[in-house]
Amino acid sequence: MLLGLAGVVIALDQWTKWLVRTNIPFQQSWLPDFLLWLSPYARIVHWSNSGAAFGSFQNGNSVFSVLAIIVIAAILYYYPRVEASDWALRFAMGLQLGGAAGNLIDRLLAGKVTDFISVGNFAVFNVADSAISVGVVVLVLGVWIKEKNDNKKSLNGEAEESKE
Repeated sequence: MLLGLAGVVIALDQWTKWLVRTNIPFQQSWLPDFLLWLSPYARIVHWSNSGAAFGSFQNGNSVFSVLAIIVIAAILYYYPRVEASDWALRFAMGLQLGGAAGNLIDRLLAGKVTDFISVGNFAVFNVADSAISVGVVVLVLGVWIKEKNDNKKSLNGEAEESKE
């Protein structure tokens, strides 16, 4: 599951970035005519980023490349140790691995990350960024649900013990 999901994220990320770099001039935006009404809210914009999320830490490409390699190595190391039943953590790790690798490929090949999804006044982002963010949300929700279920089991176990 890990490499399959990460592979899909990487392929989609790199394909969409290639489409943007090939078809939209840098710093220009695009929307098909029938979606022009969305222009104030969402658009495709050819942008690049040599820093971290939301345009912070510009020119930190080398640092973020090393961090991405560390994250990728950590995920590859810990994934086999995650219980097979912990689907949320496994799914989150697959998304995060794909996202980290997708942006790392850009950093290593181009020295910057191509961003293109622009929604409202939010920072421009890409498929890899989305996968990382969704992976974090899935991880947090998974941990919350697991803790909730563990607490229920614990309370039920205490109730059983008090009956005896």
